[in-house]
Amino acid sequence: METAEFIVVGSGIAGLTFALTAAERGRVIVITKKDDAESATNMAQGGIAAVMLGTDSFDRHIEDTLAGGVGLCNREAVEIAIRSGPDAVRRLMHWGAEFSTRESAGGGEVLDLGQEGGHSARRIVHAADMTGREIESSLLEAVARNPNIDVWEDHVAIDLIVDGTGAERSCVGVHVLDVEASKVLTASAAVTVLATGGCGKVYLYTTNPDIASGDGVAIAFRAGVPVRNMEFIQFHPTCLYHPDVTSFLISEAVRGEGAVLRSLDGRRIMKGQHPREDLAPRDVVARAIDRAMKATGDKHALLDITSEDPDRVRSRFPNIDVHLKELGIDLTRDPIPVVPAAHYLCGGIEVDLECRTELRGLYAVGEAAHTGMHGANRLASNSLLEAVVFSERAAKSAAAELDDRKAAVASAGTAHWEGNAAGPIPEGVLIDYNWDVVRRLMWDYVGIVRTARRLRLACARIVAIRHEIVEFFARYPVSRDLIELRNISLVGELIIRSALERKESRGLHYLEDHPERDDEHFLHDTIVSGGLEP
Repeated sequence: METAEFIVVGSGIAGLTFALTAAERGRVIVITKKDDAESATNMAQGGIAAVMLGTDSFDRHIEDTLAGGVGLCNREAVEIAIRSGPDAVRRLMHWGAEFSTRESAGGGEVLDLGQEGGHSARRIVHAADMTGREIESSLLEAVARNPNIDVWEDHVAIDLIVDGTGAERSCVGVHVLDVEASKVLTASAAVTVLATGGCGKVYLYTTNPDIASGDGVAIAFRAGVPVRNMEFIQFHPTCLYHPDVTSFLISEAVRGEGAVLRSLDGRRIMKGQHPREDLAPRDVVARAIDRAMKATGDKHALLDITSEDPDRVRSRFPNIDVHLKELGIDLTRDPIPVVPAAHYLCGGIEVDLECRTELRGLYAVGEAAHTGMHGANRLASNSLLEAVVFSERAAKSAAAELDDRKAAVASAGTAHWEGNAAGPIPEGVLIDYNWDVVRRLMWDYVGIVRTARRLRLACARIVAIRHEIVEFFARYPVSRDLIELRNISLVGELIIRSALERKESRGLHYLEDHPERDDEHFLHDTIVSGGLEP
């Protein structure tokens, strides 16, 4: 059995920020499912939103965020994150991140700030169009230099180890599958942190990496921790549509630099749809594209930046430029084929403003957690900001209770794994089939535009599928595919049940049966707690 002061499940910006901050107080084990750089952070193109100019203000950024969240943001969480933004950027730069700069009017280099949908000012700190890669690589290098941090690659968290009953329940560690060695390990820690990212793989089409199967949400929920606002799944408006490529995001910053959305016949899709037109919030843009495609039968829309200066476009988006050229598309001459795709979970594990869950010793950070910052719709580039700010807060809070937690874990002992041994699944076709069924069900029935009837049908089907998967888990050897299938089926049901509770349209949740916002009855979070596991 391995022991440490802190266990962090996940190696994106949130998990690594927590690890680097907490390592000042003790040993940290970072558990990551594959290559340590495979994360949604690494794929982020846009940047980190922060007020860095005197012409901008915290109040403007706060109001933009609250407007995007359509009444459901936790204002205190929003203010904490935004007022901490400049320090968060400087913290990343201290760890080695190098962001794009330009020459100022008075001489000297200043940050080159971009603008994205929903923002009323240029406040997006970026590294060309590879911000996530720059941040992730700098954090990984900082982790590699830190002797107090161990990274376990190719390890998959299965379930939390919980000690005690009732209000005295606490998390004392986690059971982990070592994929390469094909065995289950027990890891004990005073503090366990879920930083597993989102759940895009619950849907058939997503911008997320393959690891985004909602593991943290499922693991926490099985341990009795409530989840909030799972119905608010953000669909990014512009994922590349190409037969040879999946999950390649075309950054929202492209529209921030002048691109417009068109239908295949050349019509401006966002004309008259919103005062900010192509810079409208993501939920508005994604629905407009979806509506336009359904009206014409088109398989995709077009993102057109051909009217802008070619040299400036290539300089601003070098990664997108190179990738598209490999596919025979010149973004300075050719409109880019795009479709909306599942992108970001605005709900998640219920936490307080220090990212503590109601289960003692368990924290959740990043996309897996619900701090309340995003409300019913996340503003572009606010996610990296939230991840840095709240992960630091979580690490400081965890460090403050470390001595008490170490004593609690020592007195509790640690349970050994009592499930099946690891190994290959004898009937792998059943796993593959159910993977496909869950993801198609969620895409077709619980997508950008929903109806109550489709949600009810989806709920009945997901319950039956999930019971079958739970039986598989009890019968077959433990494997990564089976663990992830178990998790996406549970997360799918949580999304559906949350969507059924919200009989209105707000932000990312659009219900055709109730197309209007209803503040009288639904100006509150949707909470699901317990009672789903058979």
